Amino acid sequence: MTSPQQLSFLLARLSVGMSMFGHGLVRLPKLHTFSNGMVSQFEKSILPQILVTPFSYMLPMAELLVGIFLLIGLFTKQTLVAGGVVMITLIFGSSMIEEWGGIPSQLIHAAFFTVLLSFEKSYNSFAVDSILARNRQANI
Repeated sequence: MTSPQQLSFLLARLSVGMSMFGHGLVRLPKLHTFSNGMVSQFEKSILPQILVTPFSYMLPMAELLVGIFLLIGLFTKQTLVAGGVVMITLIFGSSMIEEWGGIPSQLIHAAFFTVLLSFEKSYNSFAVDSILARNRQANI
């Protein structure tokens, strides 16, 4: 029987997963344009272009992968940590260019990652991770 906590965890995991998936998905087809835009935003910051350029190409892929893994519930714990790290780097970047308007959204995502991480072990029932754990138990 599904508990309200399991259902709540699932809905929250799918919500933040879809947000990350969507962010990555729409940026991939225009990756070069996205990268150029980000590099342009950081021109007057203290961050050197040699750091901004590779990050601008990696960010959409990181967002997409975090999204996919959360949507299917695979490597959930590690993915939640990775998502939190992505948000921390985005908050840092937003601060470096004084883009204060983006930080609330990044903080909300970070809060989702942290809260989900707190309850992952107990309530992550509808996930590939759970299927794999049951199969491991059956093979023991």
